[in-house]
Amino acid sequence: MMEKLLGSVCGKIKDEPIVELKKVKGTVVLMKKNVMDVTDFGSSILDRFHELFGKGVSLQLVSSVNGDSANENKGKLGKEAFLENWISKITSLNAKDEASFDVVFNWDESHGIPGAFIIKNHHHSQFYLKSLTLEDFPSHEGPIHFDCNSWVYPTHRYKYDRVFFTNKTYLFDDTPQPLRFYRNQELKNLRGEEISSGGMLKEWDRVYDYAYYNDLGSPEKGKDYARPSLGGNSDYPYPRRAKTGRKPNKKDPNSETRLFLLSLSIYVPRDEKFNQVKFSDFIGYAIKSIGQVFVPEIKAVFDKTINEFDTFQDVLNLYEGGVRLPEGQTLDKIRAHVPWELLKELIRSDGERFLKFPTPDVIKEDKTAWRTDEEFGREMLAGVNPVIIRRLQEFPPISKLDPQQYGDQDSTIRREHLEKNMNGLSVDEAMEKNKLFILDHHDALMTYLRRINTTTTKTYASRTILLLQENGTLKPLAIELSLPHEEGDERGAVSKVFTPCDDGVENSIWQLAKAYVAVNDSGYHQLISHWLNTHAVIEPFIIATNRQLSIVHPIHKLLKPHFRDTIHINALARQILINAGGVLERTVFPGKYAMEMSSAVYKNWNFTEQALPEDLIKRGIAIPDSSEPHGLKLVIEDYPFAVDGLEIWYAIESWVKEYCCFYYPTDDVVKGDTELKEWWKEVREEGHGDLKEKPWWPKMETQSELIQTCTIIIWVASALHAAVNFGQYPYAGYLPNRPTVSRRYMPEVGSAEYAELEKDPDLAFLKTITAQFQTLLGVSLIEILSRHSTDEVYLGQRDTVGWTTDDRPLAAFERFSAALVEIETRITERNDDVALRNRVGPVKVPYTLLYPSTSDTSRVGGLTGKGIPNSVSI
Repeated sequence: MMEKLLGSVCGKIKDEPIVELKKVKGTVVLMKKNVMDVTDFGSSILDRFHELFGKGVSLQLVSSVNGDSANENKGKLGKEAFLENWISKITSLNAKDEASFDVVFNWDESHGIPGAFIIKNHHHSQFYLKSLTLEDFPSHEGPIHFDCNSWVYPTHRYKYDRVFFTNKTYLFDDTPQPLRFYRNQELKNLRGEEISSGGMLKEWDRVYDYAYYNDLGSPEKGKDYARPSLGGNSDYPYPRRAKTGRKPNKKDPNSETRLFLLSLSIYVPRDEKFNQVKFSDFIGYAIKSIGQVFVPEIKAVFDKTINEFDTFQDVLNLYEGGVRLPEGQTLDKIRAHVPWELLKELIRSDGERFLKFPTPDVIKEDKTAWRTDEEFGREMLAGVNPVIIRRLQEFPPISKLDPQQYGDQDSTIRREHLEKNMNGLSVDEAMEKNKLFILDHHDALMTYLRRINTTTTKTYASRTILLLQENGTLKPLAIELSLPHEEGDERGAVSKVFTPCDDGVENSIWQLAKAYVAVNDSGYHQLISHWLNTHAVIEPFIIATNRQLSIVHPIHKLLKPHFRDTIHINALARQILINAGGVLERTVFPGKYAMEMSSAVYKNWNFTEQALPEDLIKRGIAIPDSSEPHGLKLVIEDYPFAVDGLEIWYAIESWVKEYCCFYYPTDDVVKGDTELKEWWKEVREEGHGDLKEKPWWPKMETQSELIQTCTIIIWVASALHAAVNFGQYPYAGYLPNRPTVSRRYMPEVGSAEYAELEKDPDLAFLKTITAQFQTLLGVSLIEILSRHSTDEVYLGQRDTVGWTTDDRPLAAFERFSAALVEIETRITERNDDVALRNRVGPVKVPYTLLYPSTSDTSRVGGLTGKGIPNSVSI
C-alpha cells in the first residue's frame, strides 16, 4: 500500500513540469516621506524598525500576455519581490533628492511580458514612487519602464491594490485582455467607488469628483460673510470644482463648512498637490502677503501709523526703500499686533523700513511713461489683459442689456467727441478702414454697480474708443463713464464722456478717466480673463480626465502635463483668495460681489470660442483671408498678444494633430472609443453641467473635433494663462498703472474735490485709486502669482522622458519643441524691431509673456516676465 502511494506521488512529481523562474533585476526610484517632511520622524523610525523584522515594500509583476482563468482572467501574477537596503539607503533632507532601490523578481517566463505591477507599502509612512525600470527582461528588447509619479500610502489605507502600468499607450479596445480588469478597476478607484473613508475625504483618498462652489462663504459669521452657491443653479451657473466631502454648514446646509483660515491642508487628490519644492517656494513668497490672514490686526496697525500715499514718491518708496516706520512706532509695538514670523519677512535688515518690493518693469526705465496715452492703448494689446479689446462695428456702441429692465444703456459718445482727434478721418471712414476699436466694460459691470457702489467703492461702467494710427499704435479718443440712474435701473444709464486734453485741470480729469477704465479692466482681468477663463474652466476637464480616461489612454497622456498643480492652486484660492473676506474681495472693486459677477459672465462662456483664432474673429480683430498662411489676417498687425499667440496656437495645433491622428487614424476610431465618449459626456453634463444644453459643444465624433478640443484645452491651460497671469507684477505691481479700486467719483466743478484736483492733481489721483493698505496687500498677492516656480515645466517640455513607447508621437513632440524654439527667435526679432512700437512701448518693456522658454537653463524661477508653463500652476 505504501509503495503504491509513493509511486503515485512520484508520478505526479515526474509528470508535472518544473517551473524555472528567471531572475529579473529592477530599479525603483522614489522619495521617502522623511525626505519630504522632516516632521514625520516618528514614522521614519517605525519604518526602520519594521524593516528589521519583515519586508516593508513588496512588488508583483502582472502579465500582459497570459490571464489567470481561475481569477477572472486577470493577468497572471509573479512572486512578490521586496525593495532592498531600505534601512541602509541614506537620503538627505533636500526635497529634490530621490533614492534608487534594487529589487529582484523571480518571473515565470511562460507568463510573457509584464504590463503592470502591484505595489504594497507595509510601512507606517507614505513615499513618492517615481518609477520602476526592468533591465534585460527575457524576450524583450530594451528595458521595460513604468512611469509612476504617485504617492503610495500604507496598504491599510486602501481597500484595493495600487497598480501601475508600463509606458505603453492603449485605446481600451487595444488593451491586452489580462490588463483590462486593472485598467477598469483603477478608474473605479479614482471615481471613489473603492475609497476607504466616508464623508470628508482624507489625504490618502485618491478621489476625483465634482462639487459646487459652495465653500466660499462663512454664513455662521453673519450675512456679510454669506455668499451664494455657484453652480447647479440657473441664476448662478459655474464650472464644477473638486469635491472635498466636508460637512454642510450648520447655518446654511447649502454651503460646505470651511477649514480654519490658516489651514492650507484643504483636500485635493494627493498626486495633485504641489511637490515640496514648489510648496516651499509658494509658502516662502506667500509669507509676505499672508497679511490677509491677519487683516484686522495689520489693518489696525496701518490705520494708526501709516497715512495715505500723498505723492507718487510715496508709492515709489515701496520699491526703492520700503515703508518707513512712522515717528513713535517701533517694531515692538507692531509686533504686539503682527506675528513675529510674518514680521521677520516684512522688515529689512536695517530694521527701519519694511514691505519693500521688487521694482515692477513698467517703471524700471521711465517712472512716468505709464501715464501716456500711447502706453494706455498699448497695454490693451500687450499688457496683462490683452484679450478684451475688439473692433468697433457699430456706432454709437449698442448695449445688449434688456431695455425692459435696464432702460437705455446705449452709448452717449457722439461723432464730435471723436473726430476732433482722428487725424482728419471721419468715424464712418475709420470704421470702413477697420481703424476704430473699443474696450467695453459697460454691460458686464452695469448690472452690479448699484450694489458695488453702496460700499466704499465708487466706480463706473466704462467704454473706451481708440483709433488705430498709421504707426500701428492705438490713440484713445473718448472715455464714457456711466452710472445707474438714481431713480431706478429702468431709467437707463447716466453717462459722461471725456476726451483727451494735454494741459491744466482738464488733463488731470483725463488722467482720472483713464484710471477708472484701468480699475474696470483690472477687476475684469482678475475675475474673468484670469480666474474664470483659465483656472475655473479647466478644473472640470482635469476631474473628468482622471475619472474616465485611463492613464494609459493616449488623450490622458497628451493632456496630463497641462493639468499639473491646477486643482491645488484652485483649492488654495478658494481658501484664502476668492472666499468671503479673502484677498481678492479686499483688493478688487467688486468686493463681495466678485464671484457672483464672474458667474453672470460664465453664462455666456463658449468652449469653442476659447480657440484663439475664433476669439480674434469674434472680436473683429482678425478676418478670414485665404492668402494668409493660416487663412487669417490681423487688422492690427502690431498686436503682440495675437501675433505671438497665433504662432503658439498653430504650433500646439500641429502637434496635437500629429499625435491624435496616430492613435485615431479615422473618424470611426474616435466614435468607437468608449472611454473618450464617457469622458466627453462627463465634461459636458457634469463638469460644465450648467451649460450642457449649449449647441456649440463639439460632438466628439471626428478627428477634427478631437484635435480642436485638445488644442483648446492645451492653449487655455498653457499660453492663455501665461499671457494673463505672468504680466501681473510687471504691469500691475505699480498700482497707479493698474489700480484695482476707485474710492471717489469724478470731481464735479465747484466741489472741494475739484478744487483739490486743480491744486494738487497727484494727491487727488492717489486719493481716488487704491488705498495704501489695499495696495500693500494687492501688490503682495500679485508678486506671488507672477513668480515662476523653480521646478516649472514649460510648454515643449515633459517632466519624464519615456512617457510613451511610441516613436512617432515622440518624434512629433520633438518637432513641437523645435517649433517653439524657432518662435522664441522670432519673438526676440520682433521685440528688437523699432518699427513695431507696441512690442516695447514708451515704458520700454518688451513683450515676452508668450515667449515659451523651452531651454532648461531658463528654469530659474522668479519674476522673469516670460515663459509658458504647461499648466495653470499658480
